Amino acid sequence: MGVVAKRSSMTFFSDNTSQFSHRVRIVLAEKGVTVDLIEADATHPPAELADLNPYNSLPTLVDRELVLYESKVMMEYLDERFPHPPLLPVYPVARAESRLYIHRIEKDWCSLVESILHSRSDNVVKKATKELRESIMGIAPIFAEKPFFMSDEFTLVDCCMAPILWRLPALGIDIRSSKQSKPLLAYMDSLFNRDSFQESLTEQEREMRL
Repeated sequence: MGVVAKRSSMTFFSDNTSQFSHRVRIVLAEKGVTVDLIEADATHPPAELADLNPYNSLPTLVDRELVLYESKVMMEYLDERFPHPPLLPVYPVARAESRLYIHRIEKDWCSLVESILHSRSDNVVKKATKELRESIMGIAPIFAEKPFFMSDEFTLVDCCMAPILWRLPALGIDIRSSKQSKPLLAYMDSLFNRDSFQESLTEQEREMRL
């Protein structure tokens, strides 16, 4: 993975397949941050993680004495600690709007992704797959207006969108080219072709689109 480098004061415990770990890896790569990356399986986390994180969960970011175990907090912390390039708008209103977009992505889409991946009920998976596809297609036209998600610049919102869109084939969702989907597909291509995104991918994530 591209963000792995020499010994650092910062350690990132990352799940190789989780959308929440992936979004943080994108931010790390976008910022060019040097981290010690510990790849782990959420069902068998490293023994040392229990001493750091009260939930023993992934992802977990450790920066000296600071331990973070919520992906949104990690992303904002990294954006503030490493301010270039900025991944949140400068003005309070725009920053609040970006945070609200991230909240909606988590509430409306991330939960559906988790249901598709982890539910044992075929009916739940089928319903979640249908809802996710329809919801994503419903916003496809907005990408004709701006190059990124409601923004002229790449932001943390895009860092949350990219892992979901990358996983669509693995989730059984095929977005075929049409007049409606064309702006969305162009947006996806622009995300996936970013150097930071390519650097963020694990081997398991690359296999999701083979």
